[in-house]
Amino acid sequence: MASTPSKDYRRREREQKKADKRRAREEAKAEKLAAEKAAAELAAEEAVKMAAAEKEAQIEAELQAEIEAEEKAKANPE
Repeated sequence: MASTPSKDYRRREREQKKADKRRAREEAKAEKLAAEKAAAELAAEEAVKMAAAEKEAQIEAELQAEIEAEEKAKANPE
C-alpha cells in the first residue's frame, strides 16, 4: 500500500518555499540598494573630479589671459 505525505509535511514544505522566496527577494533588494549606493558614490566622486578640473581650467585661462595682457602691454607701450 502506498503512503501519502501527511498534511503537516505539506504545510511545512509550503512554508519553507515561502520563506525561501522571501529570503531571495530580500537579498535581491539588498544587492540592488548596495549597487545603487555604489553608483551614487561613484557619481559623487566623478562630480568632485569634474569640479576640480573645471576650477583648474578656469585658473589656467585666467593666468593665460594675464600673460597675454602683459605681452600686449610690453609690445605697445603707451
